[in-house]
Amino acid sequence: MPLCVTGAGVVSTLGVGRKNFHDALCDLPQTERRLESLTEVSIDGALSTTLLSDFDPSEYLGKKGLRNIDRLTGFLIVAGRDALRDAGLKGDDGTFRVYEAHRVGICSATAYGSLDAITELNRVAELEDPRYINPARFPNTVINAAAGYVSIWEGLKAPNTTIVDGNCGGLDAILYAATHLNAGRGDAFLVGGGEVCSEPLQLAMRKLARFAPSYAGGAHGGGSAEDPGRASQCLRLGEGAVFLAVERTSDAYDRGAHVLARLAGFGTAFEPPSSEAQLVGVSREAIERAARGAISDAGLRPCDIDVVCGASCSARAVDTEEIKAWASVFGEQTAVVAPKRLYGETFGAAGAFGMLHALSWFQGAPIQPLLSGHLPSRVEHVLIATVGFYGNVSAAVLARTS
Repeated sequence: MPLCVTGAGVVSTLGVGRKNFHDALCDLPQTERRLESLTEVSIDGALSTTLLSDFDPSEYLGKKGLRNIDRLTGFLIVAGRDALRDAGLKGDDGTFRVYEAHRVGICSATAYGSLDAITELNRVAELEDPRYINPARFPNTVINAAAGYVSIWEGLKAPNTTIVDGNCGGLDAILYAATHLNAGRGDAFLVGGGEVCSEPLQLAMRKLARFAPSYAGGAHGGGSAEDPGRASQCLRLGEGAVFLAVERTSDAYDRGAHVLARLAGFGTAFEPPSSEAQLVGVSREAIERAARGAISDAGLRPCDIDVVCGASCSARAVDTEEIKAWASVFGEQTAVVAPKRLYGETFGAAGAFGMLHALSWFQGAPIQPLLSGHLPSRVEHVLIATVGFYGNVSAAVLARTS
């Protein structure tokens, strides 16, 4: 069943809201200066983080009802609310304008989003006493609670699904939404996800960089605290949330929606690591199969793809295999872009961020940071790829509609 995107919402270091995100891409010099001010580099230079330090959900949601929500929940609610209004599914007064509440749902993804909430309660239990744990904050430790809160805040009553499969979740959410739509369980779904750059996640990634030096470049020529300008050379983490409003194409046009893009194709592949003891396994063959599968599913040829939105994040294990895969699939002509080098690796939300970039490129935003290939005069088709750390790869093709 043909699906399309009719709206988008975002909370990111590039801005809150689709328009602000697009404007930030159109003014990259200013955006890069701002991102540099939001980026911290670890003492050992193995890791850099780009944090949404100035985000306050009360600016968008009001002050009531926020006491016990965690950071991820705030990201998702704001992005979800923005997407519903951008698509015209809800009005500024919060009422449903097109479909009834029980016909709108969520397919959200996150890889590590609840780690900060788990750590908070664990510290209270260990350093004080379990009796002091706030029961109102305990639901935040459940990884699908954040998406559940979005449904509560916005009154969405169709299925609510949280996908947890590492970096590929943001794109894999498309399949879940398609399943629900094909089965008639709803008429519109928020598709995307969010991630929080928490302290335990930073610690885990620093350890990974230490024990799997082939994964991250920090300890081998990456950034350092003394030279923050080199942060882009080491593994960089980011945070934020993106939701796209996805509907059946026929329904969207029947209701007179402004269709932003068409979801033309999807592909996925898996190649297990060569050893069970291998911490990170990235396969060029899996990247190629997923990309070719998505292109074939869209009824296209590799030469029809104008831009590849890649997964490169200054992690050598990912970047090296990806470069080889794109050369094999597309040769040297197709533009390959690495948006994560602007704001960092957002794991489960990465695919949704990639699709948001594609929407901006359709509207004329500069195609940067360019890794290889030649910039097209007009963007008609974008391949978005997400590469997991454990051998899984997902890819999707978005097509321009006007």
